Amino acid sequence: MSPSQPQGAPLSGPRTLPPQVRSALPAGDGPRPFSVYLHVPYCRVRCGYCDFNTYTNLSMGAGASAADYVGTVAVELEAARAAMEEAGLPARPARTVFLGGGTPTVLPAGDLAALLGLVRDCFGLVPGAEVTTEANPDSVDQAYLETLAGAGFTRVSFGMQSAVPHVLAVLERTHQPHRVPLVVDWARRCGLETSLDLIYGAPGESLEDWQRSLEAALEIQPDHVSAYALVIEEGTRMWAQVRRGELVEPSDDDEATKYEMADAALTAAGYQWYEISNWARPGRACQHNQAYWRDWDWWGAGPGAHSHLGDVRLWNTRHPVAWAGQLADGRLPVAGHEILDAQARRLEQVMLAVRLREGLDLRALEPQHPERLVPVVSTLVGDGLLDKAAAAKGSAVLTLRGRLLADTVTRALVQGGT
Repeated sequence: MSPSQPQGAPLSGPRTLPPQVRSALPAGDGPRPFSVYLHVPYCRVRCGYCDFNTYTNLSMGAGASAADYVGTVAVELEAARAAMEEAGLPARPARTVFLGGGTPTVLPAGDLAALLGLVRDCFGLVPGAEVTTEANPDSVDQAYLETLAGAGFTRVSFGMQSAVPHVLAVLERTHQPHRVPLVVDWARRCGLETSLDLIYGAPGESLEDWQRSLEAALEIQPDHVSAYALVIEEGTRMWAQVRRGELVEPSDDDEATKYEMADAALTAAGYQWYEISNWARPGRACQHNQAYWRDWDWWGAGPGAHSHLGDVRLWNTRHPVAWAGQLADGRLPVAGHEILDAQARRLEQVMLAVRLREGLDLRALEPQHPERLVPVVSTLVGDGLLDKAAAAKGSAVLTLRGRLLADTVTRALVQGGT
């Protein structure tokens, strides 16, 4: 499939990146790997804790409706490729593609196949590229998953969140617990790798509830598990419920205990943590996740999507109507950008790399004056936050306690080297 623009959306006007962005882009394609993220902003129901850029109105008008999403993304990807090439950054084949949301599987399976075709046509895919979509357990069936596998998808990440009905009700999830093993089995039959997303710390979730969810997830035997602490963001419906006293906000101690429970259960079952919130069977770590932590380049298409090119950060217009309107006017839908200076780059380098099991190369952080980090690393090892053996080899690798206090470790390493 070749990219095509929505009917009635002639391309005219500026399609280039701002001059200051073009001058800050990395020269040539170089060795930096490249990924593509597609943000599908549509959901049947918006969960009370969700602060993502999502919309339950699937019919927002020409170009912005769910039915028009593929055609509008086609225009954005074509424009993005042209803008990068005009800036001297040739197109590179994508090593990973990730469809997130929202709920990408609100769209028909054929639309997701078409989206992957657009990425393939615009940028290309490396042989064996990892291609993932998020999915709700009640939004797919076996035929849907077979279509994805046939189109070249390799992974599905299912939003399980919990196996306990009253916890799912608090989170306003619409699926039933019995649905999760069914969809994982269907995906497995299609040759797709599977991941389960879990959330811990929901109001009213006991330690026994969380243990039950962990056991249910492990019984399903997915390839990959993500476990995230619930963060109740200001402005969400759940935040308002907490303020009114209808729900009790989870405590830091409760969430720390649940993280330790997750790590113990998953490790005992043969999963290995590779990033603070992610565990996988050997060889099944999510490459797209690691693209973020390893400082790859990526282009994010869709309303509110973010892009990362060298020192440049870009973010799209959030509302689908405005996003589609800019593309219809022949403009890239970039709402803003940031060019990181050396200090911000250093902070980002530490913050991202320290989250990984492989850790942060301390010699790369301070190549000229490595002695500056010796006192702070020694203190962090003494406090039980960094692995002693790894530190002796020049790497900052978090211990279990360090994973719970990763922000503290990041601050110490950034400040200790300046």
